[in-house]
Amino acid sequence: MSVPLAARLLADQAFSRAAGAPLVHGNAVRLLRDAQENYPAWLHAIQTATATVHFEMYMAHADEVGERFVDALVAKAREGVAVRIVYDWLGALGVRRHGLWRRLREGGVEVRCFNPPRFLEPLGWVARDHRKCLIVDGRVAFVSGLCVGKIWEGWPERGLPGWRDTGVEILGPAIADVARAFSETWAACGSPLPEEERPKPGTRPDEGQVALRVVATTSGTTGLYRLDPLMAALARRTLWLTDAYYAGTPAYVQALRSAAQDGVDVRLLVPGRGSDLRLMQAISRAGYRPLLDGGIRVFEWNGPMLHAKTAVADAQWARVGSSNLNLASWMGNWELDVVVEDESFGEAMEAMYLDDLGHATEIVLEQRRRVRPAGGGQLPRRRGVGGTAGRAAAGALRIGHAIGSALTARRLHGPAEQRLMMQGGLALTAVAAMAFLWPRLVAWPLGVLSLWLALSLLLRARRR
Repeated sequence: MSVPLAARLLADQAFSRAAGAPLVHGNAVRLLRDAQENYPAWLHAIQTATATVHFEMYMAHADEVGERFVDALVAKAREGVAVRIVYDWLGALGVRRHGLWRRLREGGVEVRCFNPPRFLEPLGWVARDHRKCLIVDGRVAFVSGLCVGKIWEGWPERGLPGWRDTGVEILGPAIADVARAFSETWAACGSPLPEEERPKPGTRPDEGQVALRVVATTSGTTGLYRLDPLMAALARRTLWLTDAYYAGTPAYVQALRSAAQDGVDVRLLVPGRGSDLRLMQAISRAGYRPLLDGGIRVFEWNGPMLHAKTAVADAQWARVGSSNLNLASWMGNWELDVVVEDESFGEAMEAMYLDDLGHATEIVLEQRRRVRPAGGGQLPRRRGVGGTAGRAAAGALRIGHAIGSALTARRLHGPAEQRLMMQGGLALTAVAAMAFLWPRLVAWPLGVLSLWLALSLLLRARRR
């Protein structure tokens, strides 16, 4: 169903202002599903490079897939191609000891690390470079949710599928915006790119008929945080979301509920028992009830980790990239997403979504208001906690929202927040007990942290 021209023009203006990203026409965009389609396209582009390869990657595993990319990148660097890589310090914690970055540097690749811990910035490490992009010769670009690792490919010979993820290939003028995002990150880690290699708009010819905008957010810019609720407000027929680490804010949940109550078919697909971050899964599940109460359908993926971050509304607007629906992505991290405004692409996204739902379990509310899979049974419980600081921070913020609003009586609460408030209350009780019984366990860490912050502020003040 096509959107009237006046509505399209209004949406274009609203999207441009909210995201801070202009609409770029004349592109060709290819939807790439999972590692089986993304990795071969990436490697082919690298192998055909003649001038530059720019690769920005949150995480790369030191396994056979990582080695495959190392060999391809080093081979190009030895041919004289300028190969540059930015990786995130926190995302690559377990890789450095395997020498992957050292091998790249020894092979002639320029490698930079984003935002390692610094004494003068005690909390600066919280902001992460969560972007995933590849730009080759300024003629082709890839934006996705995939990192580099065997877990994305899986082990088909053992019947173990890889992680579910989505990316896009871009040809045309919008490549300049992806390249500009990379150059921004590169400059944040050291000296900027040479002047002659910096992306310039209008230098690429048209390659197709697709219009899109490249949303490159940095810490505190919140472009996608403004755009995601706007997409919910503009949707008239459908709004189908896929997210790896969902922890929607009250404002975003209300935007989804309002759309659903206005007759929009709103669906959310999230990881099931295959989630790699158990704490985040528990936080996501704690947020199911307000969604279900508002008429939003929730599904859990049945296979290994669902890592995709996508949205499609009315088959007119579609988003693919690195941003999750949580505060760490919306406000803290450096993220990169592509918002495509093309009916054919939107229809392909919808078809992919419906296929995914064939491998998912719908979550429903029973008459007694308990959240359960549609087929009966209970949501499986998992033990243990893992993941990154950014995602854990998003979870802590969600708990903080529930506790803070309860203490200040800012809004009414339903059963969905009960568990979060109970957990927060128990945690605060434990801290209070330690403070009374073993005050040094509380005082010493607080004193060390206060001294670190004080020295950081004093040294920074002296430098200025």
